[in-house]
Amino acid sequence: MTKIKAALLGFGTVGQGVYEAIKSHQEKLQERLVAEVEIVAVLIKEPYKKREIDPSVLITTNFEDILNIPDLDVVFEAIVGETPSFTYLSKAIEKGCHVITANKVMFAKYGKLLLEKGRKKNVYVGYEATTAGGVPIIRTISQQLQVNDIQRVQAVLNGTSNFILTEMREKGLSFQKALESAQLHGYAEADPANDIEGKDAFFKLMILSDLVFGAQPDWDAVEVEGIQHITVEDIQAAKTQHLRYKHIADIYRYGRTLKASVKPVLVAPDHALYSIEGVENAVTIYASLVDKITISGPGAGKFPTASAMIEDFVSGYQIPRYQFTLNI
Repeated sequence: MTKIKAALLGFGTVGQGVYEAIKSHQEKLQERLVAEVEIVAVLIKEPYKKREIDPSVLITTNFEDILNIPDLDVVFEAIVGETPSFTYLSKAIEKGCHVITANKVMFAKYGKLLLEKGRKKNVYVGYEATTAGGVPIIRTISQQLQVNDIQRVQAVLNGTSNFILTEMREKGLSFQKALESAQLHGYAEADPANDIEGKDAFFKLMILSDLVFGAQPDWDAVEVEGIQHITVEDIQAAKTQHLRYKHIADIYRYGRTLKASVKPVLVAPDHALYSIEGVENAVTIYASLVDKITISGPGAGKFPTASAMIEDFVSGYQIPRYQFTLNI
């Protein structure tokens, strides 16, 4: 059987999820691709850390070792931060590899450049996993809403913040106690600033902006406000009025400009995002033909993000190379 040779950049939570999912779903992958998907190399940062990786897999701290693999087909990138991931993916594309990324910070800044490089080299650049975890919003917009004129997008894009607000409302916890609960469950990092201050949702919103509107607003003009100032008293007061706080990322066209914000919003029961709870993410799209649709699902974690990367890979790999023009 034909083999698809893949390399994995990063072996943290998401990288491990991709590795494990490819092994556990090999039969399904072979059905869809008529080929065996084999992870042949993993790029790591700490060489002496023990990892559950097959002995036949090349483990390296040097990206050049990855590039030197003969007939490498695809690179899965699960590194945090914009550098060196942009450089790595640029080189992988130049080598002629398909690339699949979950790196929202990097892609918000360099996504258009990578997509253009991919078009020129006739390879697929997949970024479904950069936005909304396991929710297939990128493919939905790019493949299922090609004719609709999308006027606005509102979304819950950060599972950590949503979990904290849910815990505060349902259990009466203070913000600090709810944050500690999120960290205990593995939903929040030791340093949760990017989540609770709105930065994570901001980068995801910029990726959606590029996809939907073909441009991003001036980053400095986007109102970004976190949830750390919300008290349990605020939550309970809203509850008595049948309202809920949701950390909403919002973007719409205003004349010839784009207006965007990421901030806590009080929503009523008739709002599409009212019932999105826990670590779930959801995206509501307002469009000319479909009117309003909401897609929701798990927004964080090892396997939801890995699922997005693998489904993205399978979807892209089945497109003839001359058709790699469907992204932004």
